[in-house]
Amino acid sequence: MKLKLDANGNVVVQDGKPVYVHDDGKEVPFDAVAAVQKIQGLNGEAKSHREAKEAAEAKLQAFAGIDDPAAATKAIELMKNVDEGKLVAAGKVEEIKLAAKKAAEEQVAAANKAHADELARTKTELDAITGNLYSEMIGGSFNRSKLISEKFAIPVDLVQARFGQAFKVEAGKIVAYDGAGNKIFSRARPGDVADFDEALETLVDQYPYKDQILKGSGASGGGAQQPNGGGGGQKQTGNLGGTREERAAAFAAQYPELAKG
Repeated sequence: MKLKLDANGNVVVQDGKPVYVHDDGKEVPFDAVAAVQKIQGLNGEAKSHREAKEAAEAKLQAFAGIDDPAAATKAIELMKNVDEGKLVAAGKVEEIKLAAKKAAEEQVAAANKAHADELARTKTELDAITGNLYSEMIGGSFNRSKLISEKFAIPVDLVQARFGQAFKVEAGKIVAYDGAGNKIFSRARPGDVADFDEALETLVDQYPYKDQILKGSGASGGGAQQPNGGGGGQKQTGNLGGTREERAAAFAAQYPELAKG
C-alpha cells in the first residue's frame, strides 16, 4: 500500500484525507483521525479487561481450596442449627455430623444434576434458535445485497451457495473470513470489519472464476444459458428461471469448473 501522488509528486487528497493505493490497485482515502481514535479505544478496552481479570482473580483467592461452594455453604448452615449440647449428651455428635454431611452432599448432587439437565435442554433450544437467527441474518443479507443485484450475472441463491460459508455471526454482527481464515476488515474504515457488500466484493475479487459470475465480464447475464438452437445442438440442462434445483443444474452445466469451486 502506498500514497497516491499527482503528476507533480504531491500527495492526492480526497475530502481532506490522503489517498492510498492498495496492492490490487484500489484507491481508498485514509482517515487518520478515525484510525487513531480506534487504536486508543482498543487500548482502553484491553486495559479494562486486564484490570477486571486481575480483580476477579484476587477475589477468588479467598476461596482457594473449596471445590464445591454450594456444598460448603449448606454444611455451614446445617451446623448452625445443631444443638451440640443435646448431641453430646446422646454421645452421637460425630454420627449426626456425618449424617448431616451426607444428606447435604446428596441434596447438592441432586440439585446439580437437575440444574445440569435443565441447562443442557435450554442450551439445545437456544442453539437451534440462534442457528435459525444467524441463517436468516446471513441469508437476508444476500437477498438484500445491492452488490449482487447490480453486478452479479447469477441468481442470489447460487451466490450464497458459493460464498455463504465465508460469513459468520459474531457478537450479533455479520463477519466474513477469506480463504486463509483471516477476518476481512474494511479498507475505508481502518480497524473495523468490512460490511456485507464490501466483504463479498473482496471475496469475489479473490475468486478465480469471478469473470464468469459478474455481469459484463464473461457471463451472459440472468438468462446465461444458451437457447435450444444456439449451443451447437447440445441438449439444454436445467433452467435458470425455474426451481432452486433447476437453477443449480443449469449453473453446473454452463460453468462446470465453477460448480466444483
